[in-house]
Amino acid sequence: MALPKVLILRAPGTNCDEEAQYAFELAGTTADRVHINRLRENPATLHHYQILMVPGGFSYGDDVAAGKILANQLTAFLGDELRKFRDAEKLILGVCNGFQAILKAGLLLPPDDEGPLATLTHNTHGYQDRWLHVEVASQKSPFLKGIRSMQIPMAHGEGNFVCRKEWILKGLEQSGQVALRYANSGGGPANGYPDNPNGSQGDIAGVTDMTGRVLGLMPHPERHILPTQHPRWTREGLKHEGDGLQLFRNAIAFFA
Repeated sequence: MALPKVLILRAPGTNCDEEAQYAFELAGTTADRVHINRLRENPATLHHYQILMVPGGFSYGDDVAAGKILANQLTAFLGDELRKFRDAEKLILGVCNGFQAILKAGLLLPPDDEGPLATLTHNTHGYQDRWLHVEVASQKSPFLKGIRSMQIPMAHGEGNFVCRKEWILKGLEQSGQVALRYANSGGGPANGYPDNPNGSQGDIAGVTDMTGRVLGLMPHPERHILPTQHPRWTREGLKHEGDGLQLFRNAIAFFA
């Protein structure tokens, strides 16, 4: 098969683009890191790719709010091209700061007449940097095909997923758009902090759009693709591969 090409979008403050590139390359395809200014100069460049990833970091220093300035750029300068990309049955992945950006840009949950349906706001316990257990709550997303759970790290201060109204949260659950939930070490429901590190409603760690082809999540799958990246591998044994690698393999397999 022809392998899909990946565009990893960089902006000032992005710091996980090289890890993301390595994850896709280890999974078996090529990935280019492209600065948003280059994409603004020629938005049609996007259509040479099949997968778009917006990685983690602190884009524009989170000066207004985490991911907000990047979201404004995506909306103002690349909105039409991004919607064409999504509607062409291609894949979009946003991790951490990238999740914040694509959510606030309306790529995941388009706003209604009253405004955004949900946002990512300040953690209830401040900035958190820890390893987590997350359970796959829906198979709607091709990124998560065949994955039941993952141990992956997080590092963020604004990952608290909050819906504007309770009925919105229920609607996301009923439609299968709640993709990932924080869990305890045994895979059961999170029992508050620190299993749920940021206070997210419904223990939500990741959501998809209605199609499942756009996925946003706060924890970092690209930081656990090698088994030696896990902090307890010398005590618990060396796995064949890191838990996050299958997510990137799935993205490639989607285009088989």
